[in-house]
Amino acid sequence: MSARGAVAFVAALVLAACSDPRPPVVECTPVGSARPVCGFQNPEDLAQLPRSKQLVISQMGEMDGSEPGSLVFFAPASDAITPAFVGAGGGGGPSAGWGDPACPGAPDAKFSPHGIALARRPDGALQLLVVNHGGRESIELFEVTDAEPPALSWRGCVVAPEGAFLNDVAALPAGGFVATHMFSRDGGFFTAVKGLLGLSTGWVYEWQPGTGFTQVPGSEGPMPNGIEASPDGEVLYVDLYMGDEVRKLARKSGELLATVQVASPDNVLWSPDGSLLVASHNAPLHELFACGEIEEGSCPFHYSILALDPDTLAPRALYENAGPPMGAGTAALRIGDELFVGTFKGDRIVRVPLAK
Repeated sequence: MSARGAVAFVAALVLAACSDPRPPVVECTPVGSARPVCGFQNPEDLAQLPRSKQLVISQMGEMDGSEPGSLVFFAPASDAITPAFVGAGGGGGPSAGWGDPACPGAPDAKFSPHGIALARRPDGALQLLVVNHGGRESIELFEVTDAEPPALSWRGCVVAPEGAFLNDVAALPAGGFVATHMFSRDGGFFTAVKGLLGLSTGWVYEWQPGTGFTQVPGSEGPMPNGIEASPDGEVLYVDLYMGDEVRKLARKSGELLATVQVASPDNVLWSPDGSLLVASHNAPLHELFACGEIEEGSCPFHYSILALDPDTLAPRALYENAGPPMGAGTAALRIGDELFVGTFKGDRIVRVPLAK
């Protein structure tokens, strides 16, 4: 792109951001077979507990850490929402036992969760890994008691490298994890423009006990967002939000194993049938920007849920929606013949029956 073209492109972005947005979705009523469940705060990411079958849901505050969030449990059988963790501070430091021994202690009241991942530790304990923006940029580690009722116990943390701005996390079998670094926290407006021009803004970090953080080869791209790992940890699936791409990578070598074009892919989660569910945003820029300003209801913009073949990344459409009962879907779980979809900006999730 020429310098003149780049200037014109930036001008178009500014004009788009000033356009009139669509009004938020306020009514909490079904539309067709899609049924919203309200009473949440920005339920951005979801995971299902294997025994109790309840969901753990990340209620995001603000990505810059200026507003706190929390973790909640959700019971699909009753639609009941119960608190799971709200940051308070005062917890143990290194004696908590998991993560980095230099972890300064439990997250305080600024705790603002984002992406989450549920996995077994090498010793068999069930853990929840949580990206946190509040008070510090970190991965928080919780032990899960998967009973009725379920419970979370904070067990440690790993503070992110200086300047990192994380989005999502996935566990690795030996006790480490991988996490997407979107862009530098101090990058500002020009970082966003760089990403929209298709240039690299971030990468995937790998963290291992004893060795700390390293950069995953081949993971650089325009705003890495969602991430999943194969069960053996050898393959990563990385969503490049501003690159309109889902990338399949060999974790150790960085070899590109497959790629597929998907409009603004957000989170990616494993489905029981072995496919990968990706939330795709099909919204114009002014609607995306306007979502940050809504004060009630749900963001309305158009999104799709796609199932990707884990070998080839061939996509298959499962569901799409704009407007009521919920827009701006960010993560989808398949439970039986039903999709549960969360959002980064809104007061609800939506439950969608799938054709049998």
